[in-house]
Amino acid sequence: MATLPPAPWTRRQDLADLTRALGADNLRWVGGAVRDTLVGAEVADVDGATPLSPARVVEVCKAGGIRTVPTGIAHGTVTAILPDGPVEITTLRRDVSTDGRHATVAFTNDWREDAARRDFTINALYAHPETLRIEDWFGGLDDLAARRVRFIGEAEERIREDHLRILRYFRFHARFGSTPDAEAVAACTALASMLKGISRERVASELLAILALPDPAATLDLMATTGVLAVVLPEAKAPERRAFHTLLAAERAQGAAPSALRRMAALLPPVPSLAEAVSARLRLSKAQRARLVCAAARTPADVDRARALAYEHSLECARDRVLLTGGTIDSIDGWSVPQLPLKGGQIVARGVAAGPEVARILQAVERRWIEEEFPDESRVAILLEEELVRS
Repeated sequence: MATLPPAPWTRRQDLADLTRALGADNLRWVGGAVRDTLVGAEVADVDGATPLSPARVVEVCKAGGIRTVPTGIAHGTVTAILPDGPVEITTLRRDVSTDGRHATVAFTNDWREDAARRDFTINALYAHPETLRIEDWFGGLDDLAARRVRFIGEAEERIREDHLRILRYFRFHARFGSTPDAEAVAACTALASMLKGISRERVASELLAILALPDPAATLDLMATTGVLAVVLPEAKAPERRAFHTLLAAERAQGAAPSALRRMAALLPPVPSLAEAVSARLRLSKAQRARLVCAAARTPADVDRARALAYEHSLECARDRVLLTGGTIDSIDGWSVPQLPLKGGQIVARGVAAGPEVARILQAVERRWIEEEFPDESRVAILLEEELVRS
C-alpha cells in the first residue's frame, strides 16, 4: 500500500488539531496537496474530504476550538480557519444530475463514490491524515508515475457532465503529462464546441491558468490541433502561435517570469481595439484589460525604448512590449521609474504666464528628458533654459 511521503504541510500542528476534532477515520487529504506532494511540487492549498455532514463538521470544529466559514455549504464545503492557512473540508458527494455546467449533488458516506465523480485519476488520491496511507481506486498513482492525465471512466461522458473539463484536461496535461492520452484527446476534439456554452469568466480563468504555466507551448499546439483553441481564442491563428513560441523563447533567454496576459497578447494580433474586444468577451478585470491593450499597442520601435515605455505606461507594460517585439529588458530590471524634476510652477516663476505656454514648455522638456534617458536635475535645468530661449 502506497503512502504519502512526509512533507512540511503534513507536519502542521493545526492540521493535527483539525484531525483530532473530526476524527482520523472521518478525514482524508485529497486532490492537489496529495498529487503535488507525490511529484515533489510545492503545495499551495490543503483540502480535506469527510463523510460528516457540513453541519456536523461545523459542530465538531467548534467543539475543538476551530472557527469555520460556510464557503460552499450548499455543495458540502466548509472552510476551517487555521493558523497556518485555511483548509476546505467537503462532505463526500455523488452526482445526482449534471448539465455540462452545473451538478446537483447528494451527500454520501462512500469514499469511492466521491472519488468516482472527480475528473482525473491523479486528482482522486486520498491520504489518511495520520498514517498517510493512500487510497487509489482508479490507477492515479500509476498515471502520475507515467506522466499520464486520464479521465476517470469514459472521457466523453465526463466532459458531457462538465464541459469545462476540456480546458482542465489541457491544464493538467501541461503540468503533469508527457504523451497525451488518446481517449482524452479524441473526446476533447469531438466535444470542443461545448465550450461555447461555458461562462466566459470560467473559460478565461482556465485559459489564463494554462498560459501561466512554465512551458505550455506543446499543450497550446495540441489545443490548436484539436480545435479547442479556435473555440476559446479564435484570434490565435498560425502567425500568432508562432509569435507565442518566440515569446516563450525570449522569456527563457532573459529570465523573465511567465505572464499569462503577456502570452495572451502574443496570441492576438497587435491591435488595441481587438484586445479591448477580447477582454470584454472574456470578462477580464479592468487591470487585466489595461495590460492586454497596452501590450497590443506594441510597435517595432519598442525594441529600443524600454525605459521610455516604463515611464509612459508602466514597468509591466514595458516588459511586455519589449519582450513581444524582440528586445531586451536588461535596462529596466531593478530600475525605478523616475519623476520629472520640473513642475509648471517653476516655469511660471521664470516669467512665463500661466496657461498653454507653460504646458508646451513642460512637455518639450519632458520629451527631451525621456529621449536623453532621464538625466538628473541639473540637466533638466539646462533643457528648461533652452526651451525658455526658444519660447
